[in-house]
Amino acid sequence: MRTSPLSWSAARLDYAPAIAREEHRAALAIYLPVGYPSRAASRDALLAAADHADVLELGVPHPRPHMDGPVIQQAAAQALSGGFQMRDLFATAVELTARTSTALLVMSYWEPIRCHGPQSFARELAAAGGAGVLVPDLPPASASLWHEVATEAGLYTVSLAPRHASAARLAELRETTTGMVYAPATPGLTGTRRPLSPHLPRLVRRLREATGLPVATGIGISSPKQAALAAGFSDAVVVGSAVMRRMQAHPDAPAPAAAAVCRDFAQAVRRAHRAAA
Repeated sequence: MRTSPLSWSAARLDYAPAIAREEHRAALAIYLPVGYPSRAASRDALLAAADHADVLELGVPHPRPHMDGPVIQQAAAQALSGGFQMRDLFATAVELTARTSTALLVMSYWEPIRCHGPQSFARELAAAGGAGVLVPDLPPASASLWHEVATEAGLYTVSLAPRHASAARLAELRETTTGMVYAPATPGLTGTRRPLSPHLPRLVRRLREATGLPVATGIGISSPKQAALAAGFSDAVVVGSAVMRRMQAHPDAPAPAAAAVCRDFAQAVRRAHRAAA
């Protein structure tokens, strides 16, 4: 496991949870698909989110996002129908890097990366300011190739842990995961509105002990109250569908809507740790 990044861009991901820890809180990560609801509105929404988030997670739209619920499925379809191309991801990362200090992660299914070329993708993303990549469906046959090109480019490889990770799986995560590890907050697809899993605190603790990495909880953080609960034991809290729901409810002003809901989540995360202290 690589404990320090090889690129300046990946270093931003180290700073985010470290600074949050010094402030006795969890970091806040906001996920939005690039190109949603349009190229211009996507850029504005991400810049607005950066005012409240420690990490921005840039989603690569995919026509078959099998891990995602209806909210992200609809957002990805809208971005693709608007003409999203991979160059939009890199251009967005360049602009965000120039205008904010927020760490940038990318969440992408494997197929878009495979089609673009894994080595080219890793190099272009690192040059654009990306810190790392989460590939939730990385095929075992392609894992060695991806880890090689990501390491060469200086990118972190963030992993999504299973809800009931075995000891063998924890050992594998320790060897293959860098930068951060994700714990699913609820069972099922993204965007579900369910209570947090009662097993989540234990999973976070097991992942932190096994990998020595910051642990982010995501997938199903649907309200500021849930974010505050997760912030009590996680290093970072990831929110996505809740932001897009607010944007969908305000189609004439998606960026201000995103800013407002991101502010609500940021305040909840900060209040959780102040109250605990």
